[in-house]
Amino acid sequence: MERELREKKVEKLRELGINPYPHKFETTHEIHKIREKYERDPEGEEVVLRAKVKRISNYEGKKLLRLTDESGLEILALTEEQDLKPGQEYTFKGRLIRHEGKLTLADAVLTEEPPDATIAEIKKAYDFDPKGERVSIAGRLVAWRPMGKAAFGHLQDLLGKIQIYLRKDLLGEERFKFVKEFVDLGDVVGVKGKLFRTQTGELTVEVEEIELLSKCLHPLPEKWHGIRDVEVRYRQRYLDLIANPEARKIFLMRSRLLAEIRRFMVDEGFLEVETPVLQPVASGANARPFVTHHNYLDMDLYLRIAPELYLKRLIVGGYPKVFEIGKNFRNEGVDTTHNPEFTMMEFYAAYWDYRDLMKFTERLFQHLVDTVLEGKGEVEFEGHRVNLRPPFRVVRYFDLLEEKTGKGKEFFLRAPLEELVKLATELGVKKPEALTRAKLIDKIFEKVAEPELVQPAFVIDFPKILSPLAKEHREDPDLVERFELVVGRMEVANAYTELNDPKEQYRRFLEQLEEKRAGDEEAMEMDLDFIRALEYGMPPTGGEGIGIDRLAMLFAGVNSIREVILFPAMRPESGE
Repeated sequence: MERELREKKVEKLRELGINPYPHKFETTHEIHKIREKYERDPEGEEVVLRAKVKRISNYEGKKLLRLTDESGLEILALTEEQDLKPGQEYTFKGRLIRHEGKLTLADAVLTEEPPDATIAEIKKAYDFDPKGERVSIAGRLVAWRPMGKAAFGHLQDLLGKIQIYLRKDLLGEERFKFVKEFVDLGDVVGVKGKLFRTQTGELTVEVEEIELLSKCLHPLPEKWHGIRDVEVRYRQRYLDLIANPEARKIFLMRSRLLAEIRRFMVDEGFLEVETPVLQPVASGANARPFVTHHNYLDMDLYLRIAPELYLKRLIVGGYPKVFEIGKNFRNEGVDTTHNPEFTMMEFYAAYWDYRDLMKFTERLFQHLVDTVLEGKGEVEFEGHRVNLRPPFRVVRYFDLLEEKTGKGKEFFLRAPLEELVKLATELGVKKPEALTRAKLIDKIFEKVAEPELVQPAFVIDFPKILSPLAKEHREDPDLVERFELVVGRMEVANAYTELNDPKEQYRRFLEQLEEKRAGDEEAMEMDLDFIRALEYGMPPTGGEGIGIDRLAMLFAGVNSIREVILFPAMRPESGE
């Protein structure tokens, strides 16, 4: 019904010769730039304040208070205090912050301490007089309160929100009537006018001109500021971004994360390159590929599961340091840490080994802590305080397995397969009898060791049978020089001293083909051109892959990969 009413408004506008979707609107400011100019962040200053409670509402399990003084100036307060009553005066102690742009007393508690500030003093220190500056801004109308001869609303753009005030006598009767008849909550509008502060102290645009820029045909959710249905949030990400400020913050953080990674890599002398997404051989990682067909060439191709073998071809070609940030595709299930389309950075450095890569990875993390997290080294992740500042713990693969199972390297590599199957069964590994030895070892490690690794840890020296592209360990022929960086119980990075002996690499590929014949659908395929490239001589090289999505999960403190992917894989809606 609501949509039909809005569509009729669009039809009527067109009948009147008004385009409800105009081509352009000239703006002078982004909303957050206005706020930055006329509002200062208090950065958690502790204050004691006596004020009257004007209104009480619920907000994410807390009480959101509107506090006022005798002059009518207002600030907000977030509290867990109960039994507060509107119209009563109280003394609160808390940290001064901005909540959705407004001065707010966070973690407010009742206190008997004498007040050390008034609302007027706080507003004077942090909210400045705009002195009627003229602005032209545009955004989505996310609040709308028509009231007789006036109307209040809020316009929102990516980073900010600001109040707008419309008066019939200023706009003119005809234009004011147009607004009341044709403008709805959710529409994109442009306004021009003067900045001022209301009696309550809120930064506001007094509107002199208003233009409808795009009609919203669907009503926004009733509680537009808090969509909680994850199905709606992931499937209609555009609505999630309109409605949830936290979602916008996560993806802004992800963008900055990528920018800082690129900056660091370039400053360290790495060259950013691009390699094929459509590949004739599914290799470079253990995963099931997606298959497609090239009509002109009449051949099957694979969406890449990794760029590794192409990047190492560039090392052969003479580039000493290369990196690529891009999409990989693996035909696997969807869970909290896996999406079939995901973003990775892979990089390779000639004359490095895996020890160099560990030091480099710690430097990268320190850079990201300093820039993206602005020096805040700890993040909240799945109920734990995770410290992302280096140095990180280093632990050997089989030492962890022995600690958790009582079984050492010899058992896992040489015991009869049925004994591994028995152990895997006892540990709850699914269908262990169908797994190869390599897969059994891997699944047992995932079951018993990874859940213990909450703080960042380099797990080093993996079994050779799990690592077909890694160089044999210089001290133990059963192992390879490889590490995984595990943080928050999930693998974030995987790296090794690269295998550069073409004959040994050919033999390892043959072993992978045997694994595939034994039932491992994720085993690698033979890449003969890569072998040929190695025959021309690849220098000693260290290579690493870092999962950008999982890194973003850590930095955002969210426990689902779908929270950090703008458009995650979803089943079709019923009826599609």
